[in-house]
Amino acid sequence: MGISAQGYRLRLGVFFVLCLVVVSVLGPAGPAIQSARAQPPEGDAADQAKDKDKKDEAPRSAGSNIERTVEIGIYGLLTITSIAMVTLIVLLFLELRMSMAVPPAFVEDFTQSVNARKFKEAFEMSKNETSFLGRALTSGMARLQYGIEDAREASMAMVDTVKAKKEQLITYLATIGTLGPLLGLVGTVFGMIISFKELGREGVAPKPAELARGISTALRLTLFGVGLAVPAIFFHAFFRNRLVRISMDAANVADDLLTQMYHNSKRPAAATPAADPRASATVKPAEA
Repeated sequence: MGISAQGYRLRLGVFFVLCLVVVSVLGPAGPAIQSARAQPPEGDAADQAKDKDKKDEAPRSAGSNIERTVEIGIYGLLTITSIAMVTLIVLLFLELRMSMAVPPAFVEDFTQSVNARKFKEAFEMSKNETSFLGRALTSGMARLQYGIEDAREASMAMVDTVKAKKEQLITYLATIGTLGPLLGLVGTVFGMIISFKELGREGVAPKPAELARGISTALRLTLFGVGLAVPAIFFHAFFRNRLVRISMDAANVADDLLTQMYHNSKRPAAATPAADPRASATVKPAEA
């Protein structure tokens, strides 16, 4: 038997938590390694350079730490958002499948039970089925005693309910597609602040390395944000179209099965046996 939707969500939740742990452990290591590589080699020349710039870099140390913290925070938000997007895409790929929404084995077993007039068994079968079709059939069969039109309305209402729940997950992709460029824009502004801060220092020539670092930070964060938005927008449209098609197919199959069950329930169980002609025969009086 296949893994249920709850099992898929549990596994993806564990995957999401593990990714967050890896990012939280390894995330600060990258900037630390880069800063360590950027340190000049020890020696007389390095000591002289440090002594020369000691006066200039002392007041900037606190600001540099804050800037590095903000940069790591923006990267962390973009990374967490990208992990959430990948998790949503995998989850929707697993749930929005025709074999999951309308299981062929369930349709075949349900049809055989209805044709055999095992209506209680068919109802229990649909109650235990958690798919799109199973929930629609269960809701419709509960109202079948009031007529086929009532059953169809209840089934369509359940289809709309399940569809709305799936649309909530798809809407998160649209939200990520909107947040990606905005987070990238925050990174752009942050990088430009670093560069203009270096240009605005009075009495000191701006360092090309600091200017390049600010511009590079702005461009990298912008690219990260836009690269996050492109797949989110694409998969949002992709899954919306797939959900519409699956909902229509599940509604049509549910309507066919409910109609079949309704007409089978109205059909007599067996033909009434004809009366024995010998039992109703009367003895005719002999003619004179």
